Amino acid sequence: MATCSAPGKIYLFGEHAVVYGESAIACAVELRTRVCAKRSDSVRISSDIGTTGIDFEIHPYVSKVIEKLGSMKVSVEISSDLPVGSGLGSSAAVTIATLAAINIEFGLGYDHEEIARMGHEIEKEVQGAASPTDTFVSTFGGVVQIPSRKRLSMVECGVVIGNTNKGATPKKTAKLVKHVAMLRDEYPDVIDPIIRTIGSFAERGELLVRDRDYISLGRLMNVNHGLLDALGVGTSELSSLVYAARNTGAFGAKITGAGGGGCMVALTDSPDRVASAIEAAGGQAIVTAFTKEGVRQE
Repeated sequence: MATCSAPGKIYLFGEHAVVYGESAIACAVELRTRVCAKRSDSVRISSDIGTTGIDFEIHPYVSKVIEKLGSMKVSVEISSDLPVGSGLGSSAAVTIATLAAINIEFGLGYDHEEIARMGHEIEKEVQGAASPTDTFVSTFGGVVQIPSRKRLSMVECGVVIGNTNKGATPKKTAKLVKHVAMLRDEYPDVIDPIIRTIGSFAERGELLVRDRDYISLGRLMNVNHGLLDALGVGTSELSSLVYAARNTGAFGAKITGAGGGGCMVALTDSPDRVASAIEAAGGQAIVTAFTKEGVRQE
């Protein structure tokens, strides 16, 4: 029997702009999906949403992992800290944790680079399109600049995630990406500078992370949120949680992920107070921490 866990992620900067080749900063957070794999007489996949065999409706990512690794007979048990469809990389975490656990249980010999590559392939096959960011960060952990994959200094302040509980599904994400593309086609002279500016935050953010200047980092996050709103991917629920966090003294707060629902993220030195404000504003608050650890054996 082998048990592995893999972290979720948040974006400090760069959502949507990264689609157009701009930079982004993604960070692993200590919210983990755990997968236990053991040899069995048949395929059994068990999670909070049910127990199945190979099933591409209920357990599409785990089913695809088993298929890709050779359709071995295995029992897989899944538990997770990550809300599904929230923009925190839950699908990448379960994919990477499953790959790693089966890899160990069956002695397949894959290294982390191969696990990250296969994880991205599986997300693409299930979703139709997928960025390699989520699976890379889930595999290797830490703070990463995309697309260079440059490892940055760890962010050493508190982090609170606010969940609107309005799921950011793959279909909704695709719709939002298409919306921004249409807006850019119609108003390129307006939208292109916004996209370039969002990308520039990742370049500035690298220096601020290095210098531990979390006040300035938060200010840029606030501006990034406003520009995402300008692109039409914000919602009133997300903004309510963002402003609740800021009004309680967060360094900065913004959408994390595609928007249209899902989660926001706040940097703060008073996580409990910010979490209480998010809850009072109608969100689900998750106090967590950044982590340098990616997938690991438990």
